[in-house]
Amino acid sequence: MKSISRLKKCVGAASMDSPPPLLLLHLLRPYSLNVIELGNGPERDPSTLINDFTRFCYQRDLPRAMTALHSMQNHKIWADSITYSELIKCCLARGAIEQGKVVHKHIFSDGYQPKTFLLNVLLNMYVKFNLLNEAQMLFVQMPQRNFVSWTTMIAAFSDADLNDKALEFLILMLREGARPNMFTYSSVLRACAGLPNLRQLHCGIIRTGLDSDVFVRSALIDNYSKWGELQNALCVFNEMVTADLVVWNSIIGGFAQNSDGDEALNLFIRMKRAGFLADQSTLTSALRACTGLALLELGRQLHVHVLKFHQDLILNNALLDMYCKCGSLEDANSVFSRMVDKDVISWSTMIIGMAQNGFSQQALKLFEAMKVSGTRPNYITVLGVLFACSHAGLVDNGQYYFRSMKKLFGIDPGREHYGCMVDLLGRAGKLDEAVQLIHEMEYEPDAVTWRTLLGACRVHRNMDLAVYAAKQILKLDPSDAGTYILLSNIYANSQRWEDVAEVRRTMRGRRVKKEPGCSWIEVNKQIHAFILGDYSHPQIDEISRELNQLIWRLKEMGYVPDTNFVLQDLEGEQKEDSLLYHSEKLAIVFGMMNLSLEKTIRIRKNLRICGDCHVFAKLLAKMECRSIVIRDPIRYHHFRDGVCSCGDYW
Repeated sequence: MKSISRLKKCVGAASMDSPPPLLLLHLLRPYSLNVIELGNGPERDPSTLINDFTRFCYQRDLPRAMTALHSMQNHKIWADSITYSELIKCCLARGAIEQGKVVHKHIFSDGYQPKTFLLNVLLNMYVKFNLLNEAQMLFVQMPQRNFVSWTTMIAAFSDADLNDKALEFLILMLREGARPNMFTYSSVLRACAGLPNLRQLHCGIIRTGLDSDVFVRSALIDNYSKWGELQNALCVFNEMVTADLVVWNSIIGGFAQNSDGDEALNLFIRMKRAGFLADQSTLTSALRACTGLALLELGRQLHVHVLKFHQDLILNNALLDMYCKCGSLEDANSVFSRMVDKDVISWSTMIIGMAQNGFSQQALKLFEAMKVSGTRPNYITVLGVLFACSHAGLVDNGQYYFRSMKKLFGIDPGREHYGCMVDLLGRAGKLDEAVQLIHEMEYEPDAVTWRTLLGACRVHRNMDLAVYAAKQILKLDPSDAGTYILLSNIYANSQRWEDVAEVRRTMRGRRVKKEPGCSWIEVNKQIHAFILGDYSHPQIDEISRELNQLIWRLKEMGYVPDTNFVLQDLEGEQKEDSLLYHSEKLAIVFGMMNLSLEKTIRIRKNLRICGDCHVFAKLLAKMECRSIVIRDPIRYHHFRDGVCSCGDYW
């Protein structure tokens, strides 16, 4: 208190026109805001200014931190690298690009030499802001670069799909003597644009001893799988004992994505036996494998594991896809109705699933519900809607959605949309309009488009147009066995056996082989396959006897084998006998013999179901009071009470 009294006297004695004595400044210092007289005006004490700046940076108070930074810049004061890194993180969190550039300018001003650590933080900021040019300019300015600097740039180029740049920087990194680590290789592996690069990188990884790293192994497996090199992926996986779920997920996902569901599920079983617990990624891949193989019962078992996790959108969408593609819309609807969150994939999966299972009207109603929900349709959604219209003969609806998809949803018609419209018009017998649409397409018609037209020509027996379409396909794909078979089928239906023989000669000359019809069914967790002309199944004799008895009973109900689906020039009973052992008939009878009455018989088939087998399944479902589901490459057929869900329009 005595000191304060003395200060008051000094202040009172001081002239307002003269500067305060140094003693007064010295006495005032403990009680002031650290204001001192420097030059022409009052300024903050440097140590306090830095302390305030540091506090603002750690508190993520960006405006006050930038104000303090401005004062520091004016007086050539710098803080430590850690404090600047906190400020840069704050700029990142706020999306403050301009403020980040000010920090960059400050730490490079007046001869200040920032540490490599701080420059790496700044480099990361530019990458996160997608300012790759600025990042590259900073990278060039850096007096020293370490593996973090190189890896940051390589990862940035990989994420931006600048694959050549990422590989170029890896080469420069190696030339500069910097040693890549697991993060470097994990990043650059994403930039592999082909197998040669991948194999060279793999050799480099082995030389550095990083092939045992979990993330590098996982990235290698993912890349080999991406290029369809599944055996190489499996070799990487089998090289050493796998002690991490990430690597298991990579190899299972690789086989599932490449439509090798058998091996994916075998690996899944190996993983479980090794003591690993499946996570969401594992289950998603396993469900995809079940989807490809149409293994409904195994898919249901996986569903039990899914329930152990909280509501997961990706997993629920995988479940929806599995149930739809296994022909169990009841289960799919159950999952869909319980989903708390639904995205455009959820809605699209259900719309397409309903359309493919023959419930086109329900698919269109669901599409309306989707629009009401506020979810915006995407490219795939509209494709599902057009598919629904095509397989229900809803020509007007299909044309409306096709013509207005750009205006209503901002989606430009793609090749697949045109293909659906060609299918829609072709099925409805509007072949001239279908041909006109093909010629009006914004895209060059591919083999799939012409195959669609060829299929319509077969249904409506337009011989001339069929030959024209077939020639267009064979120009694009001379080895397409399906086109030869379909053309042969058309000739056979018109009794043009010489033309059939010519088609077969052409196939032999070009070494094109017809894929044999194959159907398979799951019974007691085992897959039983039946192939036309193959009598190796252990129960084939019993199946044949049962099939013969069923045929005679069906004939009493009015069944007449449709010999239009016989492709050989046979006579009388020979034609009927050739139809008798179609693979789907054998699979259906096997299912009836081994499944209880209340169980649905579910068949998967590699070729389009023929008209005779379609009639057979309808009548058998009615006579035996059975539910039969057949999935072919195009769609699903649900047979019940003598009716098929496709309405005989497939």
